[in-house]
Amino acid sequence: MLHNLYALFALLTLRETSARKWNNTGKGTIAMEEGWVIPGQLQDLFVNGLPAATGSSLAQYVPQLLDIHGRVSVMDATGIDYMILSCITPGIQGIANPLDAEAVARQTNDKLAAAIANNTMRFGAFGAISMHNPTAAAAELERVVKKHGFLGALINDYQETLNGTLLYYDQPQYDVFWAKAQELNVPIYLHPRFAVPQRLGQYQHAIWLDGASQEFTISVSTHLLGICVNGVFDRFPKLKLIVGHLGERIPSDLIRIDSAIQSSNIPMNRTIAYYFKNNIWETTSTNFASDLVEFHKKTIGIDRIMYSIDYPFAPLAAGQAWVNGDLATRLNATELLKVKRETAINVLGLNN
Repeated sequence: MLHNLYALFALLTLRETSARKWNNTGKGTIAMEEGWVIPGQLQDLFVNGLPAATGSSLAQYVPQLLDIHGRVSVMDATGIDYMILSCITPGIQGIANPLDAEAVARQTNDKLAAAIANNTMRFGAFGAISMHNPTAAAAELERVVKKHGFLGALINDYQETLNGTLLYYDQPQYDVFWAKAQELNVPIYLHPRFAVPQRLGQYQHAIWLDGASQEFTISVSTHLLGICVNGVFDRFPKLKLIVGHLGERIPSDLIRIDSAIQSSNIPMNRTIAYYFKNNIWETTSTNFASDLVEFHKKTIGIDRIMYSIDYPFAPLAAGQAWVNGDLATRLNATELLKVKRETAINVLGLNN
């Protein structure tokens, strides 16, 4: 009996000492698509990402992207408990050389870990991953989760390659990566990216539609649907995937999408709606649309919607004003707390 009590005490002590410590006020928000970049190659890829015709001045955001700890005062003032940082688009997915991509990903992850090491109470991280080699991608995911305590990874849509082929992760060779994500029980955030030249032709009649207004959503939503229809979630039923901007329009069109998929030999076993209710979560990043949140509450459930700001493309204060203002008038207290923090705590494993 005494031996069993000692064993129980040791187990409880281990759990207590290994539990993640973060600024859990019980009421503040968790923001999880918040940008960061390091000077050099990745910064250049970001600044030069959109064609000049779109009128975007991305360089203006670089000072905010570089400054992590300067955000804390605004977080304190507006009620953000915890922020998840990730490398800005296109990130590693914009590096065509596989050796360079793997090296820069590792360097980026190590620098981010070092940058937040003195304030892990306020900051967590998603790893940057080269997706050229699925086995190497799985290994880097495991390294950043186990060594640095990262909460998962954020991947900026398709991977560029030296021969111009675009790599999508819905094919069987990427099963080793998805298997590792499921084994580690960490989410993968599928985020939009700047279009490569061969994709820009579709906007030659209206170049302003490249970027966040149209291209971002069209590309990443198609990629996500590819992951669904090619059976990734059937092979890995506990896999967790996150997509931003209130689902990149997919939850608003679930009935039409599922009714239109009629092929008898489609690899997926379930419906897109099923995966959105079991494997996929959406965030509110730069889509502070209360009406849409209410609609998605009915279509996929309030448990599938998580708060995010998408800083610096939306100000921290603007996101907080919306979630604590208009959205708070549309949801009951329990629902609002789920969106602001409770679902994120479960998905990210912050309660472990």
